[in-house]
Amino acid sequence: MENKNYNTVQKQKILEMLKANSHHHLNADEMLFILNAKQLNVSRATLYRYLDVLVQTGEVRKYIFAEGEKACYQYIEDKNHCSSHFHLMCTECGKLIHLDCGKVAELINHIEEEHNFMVDPGRVVIYGICSDCKKEINNA
Repeated sequence: MENKNYNTVQKQKILEMLKANSHHHLNADEMLFILNAKQLNVSRATLYRYLDVLVQTGEVRKYIFAEGEKACYQYIEDKNHCSSHFHLMCTECGKLIHLDCGKVAELINHIEEEHNFMVDPGRVVIYGICSDCKKEINNA
């Protein structure tokens, strides 16, 4: 039988890193860079194995934005909360913003009633530029 408790220190450090970056989506290369910068020796295989577990348990959400691009991951603090709203993704800095707005509920109801299509709000991502990046662009 496989021991599920191997690399517990590495798993703890991976989870801490994800929590510390919970407002951003990160791909595996970025995660390994962050971990290595802190001199934490985590293999790519260990990282992917643990990410798969975290995705299955709902602690981490996996995003694939376009075919051929690397998957990105984000720690989800409140699993139930994150499934009830849309997300805004800044294409400049990678920030992921939770969109809790009554207008979203109206849009979901419209889509479900008028188009007979059931929406999974937690998987909806709208791409654009966040206010911080917009300020930087305007000031450049």
